Amino acid sequence: MATAPKASPKKSQLKEYLYAWEGKDKFGKTVRGELRAGGEAIVNATLRRQGVLVSKVKKKSYTSGKKITDKDITLFTRQLATMMRAGVPLLQSFDIVAKGNENPSVSKLLQDIRGDVETGTSLSQAFRKFPLYFDPLFCNLVGAGEQAGILEELLTRLAIYKEKTLAIKAKIKSALTYPISILAIAFIVTAVIMIWVVPAFKQVFSSFGAELPAPTLFVMAISDFFVKNWYLIFGGVFGGIYFFFQSWQRSLKMQRVMDKLLLQAPVFGAVIRKATIARWTRTLSTMFAAGVPLVESLDSVGGAAGNAVYLDATIKIQTEVSTGTSLTVAMQNSNVFPNMVTQMVSIGEESGSLDQMLGKVADFYEEEVDEAVASLSSLMEPMIMVILGVLIGGLVVAMYLPIFKLGQVV
Repeated sequence: MATAPKASPKKSQLKEYLYAWEGKDKFGKTVRGELRAGGEAIVNATLRRQGVLVSKVKKKSYTSGKKITDKDITLFTRQLATMMRAGVPLLQSFDIVAKGNENPSVSKLLQDIRGDVETGTSLSQAFRKFPLYFDPLFCNLVGAGEQAGILEELLTRLAIYKEKTLAIKAKIKSALTYPISILAIAFIVTAVIMIWVVPAFKQVFSSFGAELPAPTLFVMAISDFFVKNWYLIFGGVFGGIYFFFQSWQRSLKMQRVMDKLLLQAPVFGAVIRKATIARWTRTLSTMFAAGVPLVESLDSVGGAAGNAVYLDATIKIQTEVSTGTSLTVAMQNSNVFPNMVTQMVSIGEESGSLDQMLGKVADFYEEEVDEAVASLSSLMEPMIMVILGVLIGGLVVAMYLPIFKLGQVV
């Protein structure tokens, strides 16, 4: 009885490295370059087939660079779009951007993508191998550009989209950073006063032999608690903040709760809602203008909005649109978009210019975010001054009340 042949074990993929090489071409001209390969022998063989007489091959070692940020990807997208519109070949564009980047991590990422493209992989598939840096929206638009032969145009659209999205995020962060940093400084100053300053006053007051005012006794009791439990207070505050943000980042349930609370926040909620609508409409406008069908576009829109409330609404909208409901009606049924947005979408559907109308809505809300952040900064300054005045001023007055009382007695 014949037996089936055993399957050969899967060969482990050969690890590739980046080699810098130097040699002479068939005309005797000195040429240099870089090549990803599994070893020096492979580099020599590859270059011989290209007619290059190799004189030197050296393995390049990458120093550990900084973390790759959204700003790095945005800058790369803009540079790649500019070079391709100027007629620079794709592989050469990758070489130029990779060598010109100051972050070794970005250079290595781009060289890895270039190596995949050089071996025949499509650009969109090469990007999909790095989902941490290139989301589905990015890959889908690049894929649509490759299929339609308008990669340069879509890369330009992607660059504009990512630049506007990055600008909105930066404005939201700047609006939140200022009050948070002031409150953090106020907490540290208060802790310093409670742990070192108030005990010094307490020693002075112990020699008065008179009854201290109630505010002074209250502050001194808080100071005693700080002195005895300072490690618990600081550990609890900083540990609680750390675990809060960790759970917010890793727990989907926590993210949903916080996204709902942020939209309902009294001061910042309106700004966050406007920024979310601007990202939602900008993303859908970019996808639809690229020729991606509406139902498929909505796959990327929900995640790009950056808020669980709008993600759930997008899923509901996608379900209704796939069953024949118009986008305007589906958005109205979600109850998360203002009337102005749905009216603009309705006009876009009727006139056949949905992408342009969505772009105008995004422009409007981006301007609204700019104005809201500017007014928010001017509004927060007097509020913060009042909080700091009451907190620090109250402590100072409470500690000087016994001195004032002693002066009246004298």
